[in-house]
Amino acid sequence: MINKFITLIIILVSISSFAQKAESNLQYVDPTIGSVGVILEPTRPTVHLPFSMVRVFPNRKDQLDDQISNFQLTITDHRLHKVFAFMPITGDISDNIWYKKFENCDEILTPYYYKTCFEDAGNCIEFSPKERSGIYKMSFSDADAHYIRMGVYNNGEIDTEGKRIITGVEQFANMKAYFYAEINTDITDVKYRYDDNKRQVLIGIGNKKDIRFKYGISYISIGQAKKNLQNEIPYFDFNTVKNNAYKIWDKALSQIKVKGGTDAEKRVFYTAFYRTKERMVNINEYGRYYSAYDGKVHESNEPFYVDNWIWDTYIALEPLTMILDPKMAQDRIKSYIKMYEQGGTIPSFALLFGDWPAMVGNHAAPWMLDAWNKDLCDFDIKTAYEGLKKNSLEQTLIPWTNGPCTVLDSFYNDNGYMPALHIGEKETVPEVKLPWERRQAVSVTIENSYDDWAISQMAKQLDYKKDYELFKKRAGFYKNVFRTDKGFVWPKDKDGNWIEPYDPKMSDRIYFTENNAYTYNWYAKHDLKGLFALMDETYGAKNTLDQTFREDLGTSKWKFWSIQPDASGLVGQFVMGNEPSFHIPYLYNYMGEPWRTQKRIRMLLDAFFTDTYFGIPGDEDGGAMSAFVNFSMMGFFQVVQGIPVYSIGSPVFEEITIDLPNGKQFEIIAHNSSKTNKYIQSAKLNGVKLNKSWFTHQELAKGGVLELEMGSQPNKDWGTDKNTLPPSSIDYNTGFRIK
Repeated sequence: MINKFITLIIILVSISSFAQKAESNLQYVDPTIGSVGVILEPTRPTVHLPFSMVRVFPNRKDQLDDQISNFQLTITDHRLHKVFAFMPITGDISDNIWYKKFENCDEILTPYYYKTCFEDAGNCIEFSPKERSGIYKMSFSDADAHYIRMGVYNNGEIDTEGKRIITGVEQFANMKAYFYAEINTDITDVKYRYDDNKRQVLIGIGNKKDIRFKYGISYISIGQAKKNLQNEIPYFDFNTVKNNAYKIWDKALSQIKVKGGTDAEKRVFYTAFYRTKERMVNINEYGRYYSAYDGKVHESNEPFYVDNWIWDTYIALEPLTMILDPKMAQDRIKSYIKMYEQGGTIPSFALLFGDWPAMVGNHAAPWMLDAWNKDLCDFDIKTAYEGLKKNSLEQTLIPWTNGPCTVLDSFYNDNGYMPALHIGEKETVPEVKLPWERRQAVSVTIENSYDDWAISQMAKQLDYKKDYELFKKRAGFYKNVFRTDKGFVWPKDKDGNWIEPYDPKMSDRIYFTENNAYTYNWYAKHDLKGLFALMDETYGAKNTLDQTFREDLGTSKWKFWSIQPDASGLVGQFVMGNEPSFHIPYLYNYMGEPWRTQKRIRMLLDAFFTDTYFGIPGDEDGGAMSAFVNFSMMGFFQVVQGIPVYSIGSPVFEEITIDLPNGKQFEIIAHNSSKTNKYIQSAKLNGVKLNKSWFTHQELAKGGVLELEMGSQPNKDWGTDKNTLPPSSIDYNTGFRIK
């Protein structure tokens, strides 16, 4: 009896110990993945809470750089602006101390906590965040005099108040950021230096070995920054902030659980998942927010989201958000509508400092239509439609430009395409950005055709019959730049002649946006049926798609990339490293050959998304590329934003469980999935045989189980029935909305 009792105690202790050590998905997050850019920008090991104002990382070239210049108190926009430089230093003060970089070692990099030590002095610095505030912990190795070196990246100044308070203001992009900070030791002396209107300061903090610096950030005032700090970090207990940040991230990353796969694949998946939670950023500061869209402070208890590079994010990041947090997804759209009401246009890139008219298109239209067709309708669709229509008809379509219509827009409206210049022909329209961005004539035509399709569908929902007919016609403008005798999209001049000579492989931004014709051949996602019919007049859609992955560069890599640096992650002419290509491997589903989608997706994931410094093939764009990784590793992806349908790919893991906000779960079970077993043999959805390569958002949102049998050889019969292919075009007479 005693032995049984002892055994029971041992079992209970073991269970308790196991519960305390429950596995967290945080263990798989490696912020250094992709931290050495392939041609373009590296990722950064950003420490923040999901969608929070404060975002911090060490400032250096990339992860291979062993010197850190400083840290910032926050970045204001992804990859654009930093404010308030911060660096602890020690020892003798000389002129070079104002610019000195420090060699670092022993880094700890996590979403919730950062630590590094410096080789020359042995000092260590740690950081952990709250939503609008943060705390640095400085540990000095000796009793020399210590300083905090602070400065601004733009114009501004830093000041001290009393014995333990530091404040600052920094101007950037026509607005201001503020901070209020407290340290847990007395300020001993202050030294200032001015350099190009940038005020730097050395703040003496004595010779204590353990010092805390906590601060609040605001875009309203120093007083509001102080309130933000008092609300969030009223103490100097570093571990309390760190533990809180850990719990928040642990919960956020547990919303998707996976089983199977390798540890490396889990690191890729969960690091990508962490990246998807950088933005959009809620800048409401406890009932108030500053809007750069009208230059006013607004009283509101609703979130106000900024920092959205919509050209990149509408494709995968926003659809992922609609699954995981529908309320946030709708709040983001409501923020865009507020921006329109405040500033007069629906933004392109809705940044903290206002609309940044980057890239091309009016992609808030498919984003908002997508939400509406997923029954996420808690926004004013009439006002949204009004703004989107205004963008399309009254604002210029010229890339990287805000403003009223130009002669190019009048031509577009009258002729149904953006006219292209011949090679060597001088630009005549002053609004076109030179020498780099240029007209991007074919991309402008195709992308706006897609966006106008989305507007037509919103007009149909609102029963605006004339508008529906207008935008339905404009949705077909992409056909005006498709050259059927060549089987390619092609630039056309103002007289209606195809540009010659012209090589579809090589194109600077006279004709295309960051890519060439091989990518933009497939961008008319809203009318795949019509697009395939155009291709069938020459080589055929399927053959053209095959050749996209097989066509050689036709020149040396260095020459190709000198003209098209964004076309990274190449497989033939397919570009894995840029967002307009994300849907292309899934198009085989629409051609009745889903096994080719399965093959391509697995190859692309294995080749380009690895758990290394080089594990991102292009600009990650603050979650835009990472969301594609999450979708594709789970085994499905939305090809057409605006049509609430997911194409099935090839799940990397054997089990994926998505915890939905309505308390239900959607599971993908891929029996025997492995690197070799990547082909679907058969499928069931909620126990019912599924012989089609897609399912709807509504089916996902209700919860359920998608069950797949995987094998090493393709089943060329599954998902091939022409009557059950994914919806590939919109019936303009009836509209389209899957229930």
